[in-house]
Amino acid sequence: MNTLQAIVLAIIEGITEFLPVSSTGHMIIASSFFGIAHDDFTKLFTIVIQLGAILSVVILYFKRFFQTFDFYFKLLVAFIPAVVLGLLLSDIIDGLLENPVTVAVSLLIGGIILLKVDEWFNKPNDPEVSTEITYAKAFKIGLFQCLAMIPGVSRSGASIVGGMSQKLTRTSAAEFSFFLAVPTMLGATAKKCYDYYKAGFELSNDQVNMLVIGNIVAFIVALLAIKTFIGFLTKNGFKVFGYYRILAGIILLLIHFFIHPLTII
Repeated sequence: MNTLQAIVLAIIEGITEFLPVSSTGHMIIASSFFGIAHDDFTKLFTIVIQLGAILSVVILYFKRFFQTFDFYFKLLVAFIPAVVLGLLLSDIIDGLLENPVTVAVSLLIGGIILLKVDEWFNKPNDPEVSTEITYAKAFKIGLFQCLAMIPGVSRSGASIVGGMSQKLTRTSAAEFSFFLAVPTMLGATAKKCYDYYKAGFELSNDQVNMLVIGNIVAFIVALLAIKTFIGFLTKNGFKVFGYYRILAGIILLLIHFFIHPLTII
């Protein structure tokens, strides 16, 4: 990976992190198309730069993020499933990160689900629909978020759908998904860095520079993307993202099986 490729991946991350289209999946596919070696540093890079994008939430929602302790405990409850399953399934997850076909299938299935989400859960006239997040709802949203351990599923998409299944409004579910991303990606980044150094790898000066640049670029792009997404989601729902995922999944499968196999080098 060179600096230009790192910037391209960071732009993709910043745009897609808060969309229900899977940022990790898009970076895996982009890496495959650009011929970026999917070595241990690339795996580290695709995880660590997500932290830069996620930190845009802290800036944009500064006043709301620093709330009561009850709010933080709810985030902790929602975060616990990802910690447990992440530790238990880390080797399996690493294997899935090397398979673009997994991403394509996940995009396709997730797209079909997004076409139905509003029909299933978006019932604004239902008296039970609210913005209140209880501990039970937080935990269940955390379970939904774990589905995103499969590349292509989308962390934000899974947790937003999870929130809507718990009678939250689209906006409330999306915003809680953004808040939950902060401890989730902090934990994922810390674990990935620990595993990297535990395996005996060291970062070169060029690699450190790429990580810094990648985080900065992802942060700036995410700042621009997140507000746009919330406004679009509130007015239009998920169908556009569903159609996009289905189209992307089909195209990727056609390319892989009929034109040229997608491989992670």
